[in-house]
Amino acid sequence: MTIGVGGSDAATELASITNERAAVPPIGAEEHARRIAMAQARMDELGIEALWLDGTTNLHWLAGFKHGQSERTIGALLPKRGALTYIAPAFEVEKVKESILVPGEVRGWEEDSDPYALFATTLRDLQVLRGAVAIDDHARFFTAREMRVAVGDDYRFTRSFDVCAYLRARKSEHEIALIRHAMNLTLKIQARAARILREGIPAQEVMGFIANAHMLAGFDPGLRFGIVLFGADSAFPHGVPRPKALEPGEVVLIDCGATMHGYASDITRSYVFGEPTERQNFLWNVVKESQAASFTVAKPGVACGTLDDAARAVIVKHGFGPGYATPGLPHRVGHGVGMDGHEEPYFVKGNEQKLDVGMCGSIEPTLAVYGECGIRHEDHIFITPRGAAWFTEPMASAEDPFRGVL
Repeated sequence: MTIGVGGSDAATELASITNERAAVPPIGAEEHARRIAMAQARMDELGIEALWLDGTTNLHWLAGFKHGQSERTIGALLPKRGALTYIAPAFEVEKVKESILVPGEVRGWEEDSDPYALFATTLRDLQVLRGAVAIDDHARFFTAREMRVAVGDDYRFTRSFDVCAYLRARKSEHEIALIRHAMNLTLKIQARAARILREGIPAQEVMGFIANAHMLAGFDPGLRFGIVLFGADSAFPHGVPRPKALEPGEVVLIDCGATMHGYASDITRSYVFGEPTERQNFLWNVVKESQAASFTVAKPGVACGTLDDAARAVIVKHGFGPGYATPGLPHRVGHGVGMDGHEEPYFVKGNEQKLDVGMCGSIEPTLAVYGECGIRHEDHIFITPRGAAWFTEPMASAEDPFRGVL
C-alpha cells in the first residue's frame, strides 16, 4: 500500500485538526491605504484620471470591501488624486458604511433613480472632467455600456488591467505569508484525506471530509472548490458529472482549495490506492519531472510562457502530446493565485509577460490518459529576486507522496 494512504477514518482525522485562523493576521486598513497610494501612483504614470471598481475582487483587494455583484450597481470611484467615493443602492448605504476599511463618502441611489447618472455626477464632483477612466475588467457589459452613455464624449474608457491586475500580481510579503499559510493547511488536509481512503468509499464522502476539514482549520466559510476522482475519472482535468467509488489499484486525484482571510489555497495530489504499478510509477514520474522543469526556469524577467514550454517539453520527450494533444498535457501549465484562485499571471504558451518579484502561481502539469488515468502534481511558487520558491514542497515519490507533511 502507498505510504500514508488508508488506515484511518474521518472522525479520527477531523478530531486532530486545530483552528489556525489566527496564525497570520488579515490585511488591515494600513495596507489598504498603501494599496490606494500605489494605485493612484500607477494611474498618474498611465494618464488615468479615475478608476471604477465594481463589486469584484478588485474592490476587495484595494479597499477591503467585499460585496459581490448583482443587477444593482455597487462599487467605488478612485480619482487620481483624492479619496474613494462609494456608490451603492440607497438601502445598502448604512451596510457599506459599516463594512468599509478605507473611509470615503458613500453615495446612494434609490430604486427608481439612475445609478449611472450618479456615476457621471460623482466623476464631475471629484473634478474628473475629462480624460481616461479605467473600468473594472470584471464589471458586466451592461454596467460599462450604461456608464459610457451617462458620461458623454469628454471621457475615454480603458481597462483596469494595467492598474489592478498589475498591482495584484506583485504580492507583498504579508500576502505571500497568507498564501503560504493557506497552502500548507490545505496540504495537511490532503494528507488526512488520503488516510481515510478505503475500498468502496464514494468520491462524495471524501469531498465532504475535505469541506469539513477546511472549516475546522479556520478557513473562510465555504470550500472554494473541490475535485475527487478515482481511476479513469482522474484523466478529466475538471472532473466528471458522476464520480465513482474507489477500487483497489486505482489512481486517486484530489484537487481542492479554500480561502484564508481572502487568500486562496489550491493543491492537487495524485497517488495510488494500493501498490503503484510500473506503468503508474512511470506516468507519475513523468509529471514530477515536468513540474521540476517548469520550476527551474522560473525567475524574474523570464516570459510566463517559458514555464509552459519547459513542462510540455518533458511530456513530449516521453512520447506524449505533442502540444495539447492527449495522451498528454491538455491545458496550460499554471495560473496566478491570490485573492482569486485563478488570476494573473498565466503560465501559458506564447505569454510574453515577464515574471517579476512577488508574482505567485501554480505549476500543475497534468498527464491525461483517457480510459486509463490522469496524474496531476500541483504546487505553487512565488518569485524572489533569486528565482522561484515553493509555497509547498512537491511530492517526494509515488510510493510516499505525503512524506513530511504531517
